[in-house]
Amino acid sequence: MVLQSTRWLALSYFTYFFSYGIFLPFWSVWLKGVGLPPETIGLLLGAGLVARFLGSLLLAPRVQDPARLVFALRLLALLALLFALAFWLGHSAIWLLLVIVGFNLFFAPLVPLTDALAGTWQRQIAMDYGRVRLWGSLAFVIGSALTGKLVSVFSSQAVLVMLSIGVMSMLLGMLLRPSVMPQGESRAQASAGWPAWRKLARENWRFLCCVSLLQGAHAAYYSFSAIYWQGVGYSASTVGYLWSLGVVAEIVIFALSNKLFRRWSARDLLLLSGVAGIVRWGLMGWTTELPWLIAMQILHCGSFTVCHLAAMRYISARQGGEVIRLQSVYSAVATGGGIAVMTMFSGFLYQHLSGGVFWVMSLVALPALFLRPRIQPRTQDSSI
Repeated sequence: MVLQSTRWLALSYFTYFFSYGIFLPFWSVWLKGVGLPPETIGLLLGAGLVARFLGSLLLAPRVQDPARLVFALRLLALLALLFALAFWLGHSAIWLLLVIVGFNLFFAPLVPLTDALAGTWQRQIAMDYGRVRLWGSLAFVIGSALTGKLVSVFSSQAVLVMLSIGVMSMLLGMLLRPSVMPQGESRAQASAGWPAWRKLARENWRFLCCVSLLQGAHAAYYSFSAIYWQGVGYSASTVGYLWSLGVVAEIVIFALSNKLFRRWSARDLLLLSGVAGIVRWGLMGWTTELPWLIAMQILHCGSFTVCHLAAMRYISARQGGEVIRLQSVYSAVATGGGIAVMTMFSGFLYQHLSGGVFWVMSLVALPALFLRPRIQPRTQDSSI
C-alpha cells in the first residue's frame, strides 16, 4: 500500500508520539504499580535515558545515506516492539533494567531519523514541518489522556497494554510505502570520521549546552509529576488531562510557528524558552492548586516546544549528512543524556524534597540564558 509521503511522515510521528505519550508520563506509575520504590524508579528511568542517549548518538548516525532512512526506521520499530513485549515476561529490577535499556536504545533513534527524513523531504517536496509535526503532539495528547483514563478505571497494568498496542501500530504504519522515497547522496559526502564529529562539537557547544539544560530541566516533570500529582490527591485521569493540556499548547505553537516566529532567530527562541521554563518549574515547586497547574501546563509550549523549534531552525541551517549528525547529537545529548543525568538526580531529590525538586529544575534552566549560541550557522529556513 502506498501513502503520500507527507501523510506517511505524519503517521510516523502520530504512532511514535502516541506510544511516547503512554511511556513518558505513566511509565513511572507502572513501575510503582509493580512494587518499586522511587529511588529504583529514578535509576531505571535514568538508565533508560542513558540508553536513549547512546541510541541517538551511536545508532542514528549509522544511517549516512538519506535513501536508507525508511528501512532504518522500520528495523528500529521492529526491535523496539520486541523489547516492549519483553516487559510482559518479568518484573524483577534486573530484568526491567535490561529491557528498559534495550527498548530505549532502539526507540530513541526513531526521533532524530524521522526528523532527518522530514529535513530531506523538505528539500524534495513542499512541506511545512510544524504542520506535519503537530500530528505527533496530537497523538501524545490522545495517548496520555486515554492511558490516564484507563489507569483510573482499571489499574497501572493498562500502561503496558497501551504501550504494546502503540508500538505495534507504529511498526505497521512504517511498513507502508511512501509515495516519494528520500533521495540518497554519495558516500563521500555523507560519511564522517572523528574529525568531523570533533569539529561539529567545537562549533556547536553553546547550542548543545543550552538545549541540554533546557530539556534536562524537564526531567523531574517527565519522571515524577504523575506520582507527585496523584500523591496530593489528583486522579490518574486528571493527571492525563493535565499532560494533554501541555501538549495541546504545543500543538497550537507548532501549527502557528511559521506565522509567529518567522523572523525570530534560534537565539531569540532559546531565550523565550528559558524564561518560560524558569517560570514553569518555579510555579510547580510553589503550588499544586489546579488553576496554577493549568497555567504551568500551558507554559509547556514555551519550555519545550519553542526550544525544539529553535533546535530545528538551528540544525536546518546545516547541509547534507551534517544535518543527520547534528540532529543525532541534539537528540542524544539534549533529550537523552541531559535528561538521563537529571532523572537520576531527580529520583534522589524527589525522595527527600518531594515537590521541591521542581525548584531545582528552575535553577538548572537558568544558566541556559547565558549559553545561547551567538551566531547562526547561516540564514535559517523560515518554513521551520
